[in-house]
Amino acid sequence: MSTVGIRCDAGPRTGVGHLVRCVALAEELTARGVTVHFLSDLGGVAWAEQQLSTRGLAWHPAPYDPVGLLAAVDRLGLDALVIDSYTLPPAHSTALRAAGVPVLAIVDGDPRGQSADLYVDQNLDATGAELAGLDYALLRRSIRDLRPPAPRPAHAGVPRVVAFFGGTDAYGAAPVVSRLLIRTGAAFTATVIAANNELRAALTALRPGAGQQLDIIGPTDQLPELLADADLVLSASGTSTWELLCLGLPAALVRVVDNQIPGYDRTTARGLAAGLGHLPQLGDEAVEVLHGLLTRPDQRTALAARAWSAVDGLGTARVSDALLALMDRRLLDHGGLGRGDAGADAEAVGEHA
Repeated sequence: MSTVGIRCDAGPRTGVGHLVRCVALAEELTARGVTVHFLSDLGGVAWAEQQLSTRGLAWHPAPYDPVGLLAAVDRLGLDALVIDSYTLPPAHSTALRAAGVPVLAIVDGDPRGQSADLYVDQNLDATGAELAGLDYALLRRSIRDLRPPAPRPAHAGVPRVVAFFGGTDAYGAAPVVSRLLIRTGAAFTATVIAANNELRAALTALRPGAGQQLDIIGPTDQLPELLADADLVLSASGTSTWELLCLGLPAALVRVVDNQIPGYDRTTARGLAAGLGHLPQLGDEAVEVLHGLLTRPDQRTALAARAWSAVDGLGTARVSDALLALMDRRLLDHGGLGRGDAGADAEAVGEHA
């Protein structure tokens, strides 16, 4: 039986996007009989911890340096390591490969110096990685299982809206976008995710108009089901965008940090989602876009059809195929004897650090 490690983190400011896509990959690997260990700093985010515990995925503290990482590889008997991080020093991946450990790096454009045998860039129109583009989007099983067999036409009733902005909503998008929603004057019933008590208080203070309803809830594992029943989704541009496309959902996106610019620009330019702009600089144009989506079922139907066609939900299977093939090739290269003694390699790295 093969054993794979995953090195990724989450936190109140960094969000949970890296963890969510790694959990999606772990689901597929464990379904194939692979043992998976997470080496992660989850920043005390309870929802992030629950994503691992509810799936029975082993979780270990993130090693501090390359020596500690190689020691963890040896202790856990890892046959390969997946890295998904904007902040991990490249020395970690370099040490792994020097020790003969196969490395798969999940990147968003810039690999940030990480050394890997295989790169995955799941972003729209990505180039430069062996596995590039939406065919390799890493989506959780709870999303894939809800993908409709065909895009759904919009109904003409009061739209059901779901608004969520990542597991932590680190930049406070929920109250800002909900305020714009109210300004449209159009009827809607919206479920808004409040990631913390401060955001809940700000949302509770809003006063919807006639025919408008805001239901405020906390982070929930039932989000996929909420999304599947929605007529319109409001979200931040990021890894969750590919989940919305897979479900064939009409969506309006905001971008909250600079690394979301390429994905936001490409997705909205292709007409796969509507664009509201850059938080917090959202105003009358965003209100106009939202008004059109709330009052024009034909707009929502067209968005849904383009979204559904863009992501087929098979990315986790394709990436797992490639990772396991890499591991098999490495095993054959070593005559079926494995990659060697990572513990000894860790000592060598320590001697030359």
